[in-house]
Amino acid sequence: MSPRIAFIGLGIMGLPMATNLVKAGYDVRAYNRSQRSFEGTLATSVAEAVDGAEVIITMLPDSPDVAAVVLSNDGVLASAAKGALLIDMSSIAPATAREVATAAADVGVRALDAPVSGGEQGAIDGSLSIMVGGAAEDFEAARPVLEVLGATVVHVGPSGSGQTVKAANQLIVAGTIELVAEALTFLDAYDVDLEPAVQVLAGGLAGNRILDRKAAGMIRHELQPGFRIDLHHKDLGIVLDSARQAGVVIPLGAVVAQLMAAARAQGHGDLDHSALILGVEQLSGRVRE
Repeated sequence: MSPRIAFIGLGIMGLPMATNLVKAGYDVRAYNRSQRSFEGTLATSVAEAVDGAEVIITMLPDSPDVAAVVLSNDGVLASAAKGALLIDMSSIAPATAREVATAAADVGVRALDAPVSGGEQGAIDGSLSIMVGGAAEDFEAARPVLEVLGATVVHVGPSGSGQTVKAANQLIVAGTIELVAEALTFLDAYDVDLEPAVQVLAGGLAGNRILDRKAAGMIRHELQPGFRIDLHHKDLGIVLDSARQAGVVIPLGAVVAQLMAAARAQGHGDLDHSALILGVEQLSGRVRE
């Protein structure tokens, strides 16, 4: 029989992920702070969602949210059954993931950190890339559930490793978005037809998924999230802190982090991270009407 799943956090990513689990035949009881429409069962508290669940998935905005939901006196670990499998799919600091894993082990709960990449469309399509930290045997136990949610599901090391890989992912994505934004602004300044330009760029060595998925919206200034500037700003903070702790220098990453912070300061935090193009246009004196 399929395990019963508790799912905490029905945001832009969490809702389609939980819905895909329901469609795959799992019994899912979900909890969200604000009321959401959901095809499975909605719980009125974390404790109610977790009670009797064999697998518990959390998909929350930031490290403090995960700590509050998982570690508090009325949180996940206070209600989880011994032997339950806790899969945190949020994007948080690796240190927080290790703290959660230690606390879970203390009460007999198995913990994995399993952040995702692929954005809202990947969550809807069940095609996410999922990078998983924790014990190998716990990863194998979680694999059938994770394969409903993602097309690429990989165990990358011990607790905290999934979050470390996700930090590297966010570094690459932010840098690539910024370079695509700069390239589009550069091309537009010479009155190049942008859509065929993107087509030919995407077919060569410059091809990348940002061009494939984001360039059309950037050209048209259709910047509804996907993945919000606010969240990518948070993730780049994790990258900078983690790099500093490891003694790793990331000069280009630091610049992109500042550009992301500037976009947020200009009031673009609720826009998609591809809204970095607005900052490039502003710096170039090419703000569109």
